[in-house]
Amino acid sequence: MGTGGIAAGAEMVMKAFQDEFAAAGLENATVQNRCKLHKVGCRGFCAKDVLVDISVNGEVSTYQYIQEDMVKRLVRDHVVGGKPIKEWMAGDDYHVFHDNQTKVVLHDLGKINPESIDDYLSVDGYTAAKKALTTMTAEQVINEVKNSGLRGRGGGGFPTGLKWSLCAANEADQRYVICNADEGDPGAFMDRSVVEGNPHAVVEGMIITAYAIGATRGYVYIRAEYPLAVHRLRIALDQAREKGFLGEKLFGGSFEFDIKIKLGAGAFVCGEETALIASIEGERGMPRAKPPFPANKGLWGKPTIINNVETLANLPPIINKGAEWFASIGSEKSKGTKVIALTGKIRNTGLIEIPMGMPLNDIIFKIGGGIEGDKLFKAVQTGGPSGGCIPQQFIDLPVDYEGLKSVGSMMGSGGMVVLDETDCMVNIAKFFLTFTQEESCGKCVPCRIGTKRLLEILTRITEGKGKKGDIELLQELAEDVRDSSLCGLGMSAPNPVISTIKYFRHEYEAHINRKKCPAKVCNKLLTFFIRPDQCVGCGMCAKACSVKAVSGELKQPHSIDNALCIQCGSCFDVCKFNAVVKD
Repeated sequence: MGTGGIAAGAEMVMKAFQDEFAAAGLENATVQNRCKLHKVGCRGFCAKDVLVDISVNGEVSTYQYIQEDMVKRLVRDHVVGGKPIKEWMAGDDYHVFHDNQTKVVLHDLGKINPESIDDYLSVDGYTAAKKALTTMTAEQVINEVKNSGLRGRGGGGFPTGLKWSLCAANEADQRYVICNADEGDPGAFMDRSVVEGNPHAVVEGMIITAYAIGATRGYVYIRAEYPLAVHRLRIALDQAREKGFLGEKLFGGSFEFDIKIKLGAGAFVCGEETALIASIEGERGMPRAKPPFPANKGLWGKPTIINNVETLANLPPIINKGAEWFASIGSEKSKGTKVIALTGKIRNTGLIEIPMGMPLNDIIFKIGGGIEGDKLFKAVQTGGPSGGCIPQQFIDLPVDYEGLKSVGSMMGSGGMVVLDETDCMVNIAKFFLTFTQEESCGKCVPCRIGTKRLLEILTRITEGKGKKGDIELLQELAEDVRDSSLCGLGMSAPNPVISTIKYFRHEYEAHINRKKCPAKVCNKLLTFFIRPDQCVGCGMCAKACSVKAVSGELKQPHSIDNALCIQCGSCFDVCKFNAVVKD
């Protein structure tokens, strides 16, 4: 059960199963072989929650959209009676969703209990750490990671093994490993789901990293806003200590390593490594100029490796299966897989894992099932608020570091927001810039002032107050902010503006020159009216209008006085009969 599943009612469903088992006399009793209730982590297909697997004699049936009032029949008909309920079972789209993925990091999510170290051990958990610490030198571990081609999955894509070697080369009496679990992008839930669903994989990855660079202390920097992830991580750390996988003399040798949790307060800028370090040190989370880089001078001035959750979770399979195996997955320069949070105007929202280089078309129309409501695909925003918007013309683009960069976007941490014909690209740029402007720490002028000025111009355009020269001003200012900001937040904040102007300039021109929003999203550029043939006179629009612009008798067609209308859109939002139209 992940956060999404719990929000959909998974805890109540599980309780209902426990109650039904007890009522039927099945708890700890024999039903064919035996009956056991098993809790697992995120299954990935968020759009189908709550998902339940029932396995009878090895034959698994997957049910979708399960609620607590459905459990009684599932136990009676399927668990006891042996007759699956076909109308509740997951369809072909469920299998297409999973069959088109290549799972490395997510391989065991949805299969093991994230709160049980024995479950993790049953899928070869901690065998990679044992192999590294007992049969390999630190240099061999670094070389194995170098040869695998693993690049940082937190956004920058820097070669992981190379970063490790730079850190290990520094003479120091102490080194540190930090897991960056401070995932704050809108629409991103990759790292959170991995920590919730398989925390031991992250812990094992940190042990391998620590051994490779000679660190004895580690930190997981994770948001306090992720209570379930924090809870399960604490359980995993306690269990690992009890088994002797953390602490002194790991796996019978002389190596020692332990991990502490540092809760973040939710500042987006603390995803930047130097701001994260400052936060752990008890300072305000603000970035500093680089060099020196953390690998040379990091936490408390000591050499420090910072890897994100996904990077660390890739390490156990690399050590177990070898660099050659990992390098065989993906594209020429982007090896392995990428975990992606697939959201937006798409049928199959959820957490997916694809081989690097998979075409965008396959992600959206095979795994994602296409655009919701059969609308037209317009663009996809990748890389979180710091990424760019990729238009329909690049639908066959390979999704890897080089492919996304070539069209003005970026991999980022792996967020992917699908947009359809009803989305306004000017408003989308404004949405993401609103986020980055609010999250700016304010340390450097280009980011603090520049993002504010960009947002002001975008706001003016979406309110019908755009003027000639605004597009050119946006471009010039965006490039200045990108080129002169101190950290990655400011450097990448203008990307949504730059990419939407590049590919959707006509929408900016329509907003400025014709005072029209082609997607009919920006209310200040719209005219609202009521179709008499559709209006039933329910009066809901009149009640919602705060300026009394809507008038009409009950059960008679209403009308809108556009001289009074302030284009708030409340009448459109409350109408259930599609009588209110915007143009």
